[in-house]
Amino acid sequence: MNKSTPRERNRHTPILTLWVLSICVVAVYSFLPADSYLTIVLSRLNIGDKVLHFCAYVMLSVLPVAGFSDRRRGIAAGLLMFALGILIEGGQYFSVGRAVEFSDVIANGAGVSCGTLLGLPIRMLIAVL
Repeated sequence: MNKSTPRERNRHTPILTLWVLSICVVAVYSFLPADSYLTIVLSRLNIGDKVLHFCAYVMLSVLPVAGFSDRRRGIAAGLLMFALGILIEGGQYFSVGRAVEFSDVIANGAGVSCGTLLGLPIRMLIAVL
């Protein structure tokens, strides 16, 4: 088992903090009613729903892969974001004006896959710095 030094923990702490905050933002936004102010503002940006899903889950999976000091745990946490996406999508069934869409799950999975792969070189770059 890898023991991380205090310097390594300090280097990874901001990334993991951002990851936790990102999970909270994605979860809260995902359960907002369809007629909420934030949902309406984002829909006016003319960015496709699937693009938003993809980008959110790229971010949610890149951050733990790059942020955990143990590579295996980082990859596992990054890949677990797909399960989070499934749970959130299922929970939208109970949210006013939201719909459960299989295509959202596919966009989330594509984002998790790309984010996990993208996180590996970012992780190496952080190690060099």
